[in-house]
Amino acid sequence: MKEGIIMYKLFLSLLISSSIAFAGLVNGLALTVNDDPITIYDIETTMSQNNISKNEAVSLLVDKILYEQLVKENNITADIFDVNDYIEKLAATNGMDLYSFKSIIKQKYPDYSIFENEAKTVVVRQKLIQKIVKGQLAIASQEDMETYYEKNKNQFATASTYEVVRYSSKNKAALIATMKNPLVVPNDVQRESNTLETNNLNPQMQYLLNATTTNSFTPVFTADKMFNALFILKKEGETTLEFDSVKSKIFNDIMSIREKKYLKDYFEKQKLTADIKIVR
Repeated sequence: MKEGIIMYKLFLSLLISSSIAFAGLVNGLALTVNDDPITIYDIETTMSQNNISKNEAVSLLVDKILYEQLVKENNITADIFDVNDYIEKLAATNGMDLYSFKSIIKQKYPDYSIFENEAKTVVVRQKLIQKIVKGQLAIASQEDMETYYEKNKNQFATASTYEVVRYSSKNKAALIATMKNPLVVPNDVQRESNTLETNNLNPQMQYLLNATTTNSFTPVFTADKMFNALFILKKEGETTLEFDSVKSKIFNDIMSIREKKYLKDYFEKQKLTADIKIVR
């Protein structure tokens, strides 16, 4: 197998140097992978977008085509219900209700459809893995998760205290209007300053505060039968989130790493048998 991979890499290197040399390629076609085309434009665009060499660009494009062919071969699709189910699970993993989670996502993605497309890509990959793995992927154990947590504590570091101004109201519209202009606070909106300690907060509030930048508002959330939003004045100190509060995220991280490695190894084998041709 090692010899086969070495020969494949040598072939790929020769393939690229040869294909680029052919100035008169038909319609800009550089090579085909199981009859699916890769053009010179595809290669040059991939090089530019990823700041990588020709060899790396072609390898990336070959992987992409093999992946798409495998998805098509296994008739794998993801509809809006699959995507919504994934987003709900992602929210739960972060200890949040769906509304609050979507509010944070919309802060990071002004065009929410971009996030939905990314979620759809993940769902398709997960379905493909379920199809081809067939029980071969080891499930993360408690020991695996604890080891990952200890080795990657920096990933779970957050501020130890937050200085915030809490705005609350039974009138959601009034609260949102105040968030747009905090200097004008109507009578039906209450405002108070607080210092919050991370260790005393539930996972949802920890996520809200950690994901919101200083000098900005958290998304609106409900508490004490009121609509609330926190304006973050300052984040101070550093603490590490408790293992139990991030356990679900750790499990997903470990499984995602194992899935990607499995797919990478799977495609290395696929490349050895793929019909890759230079178009002259």
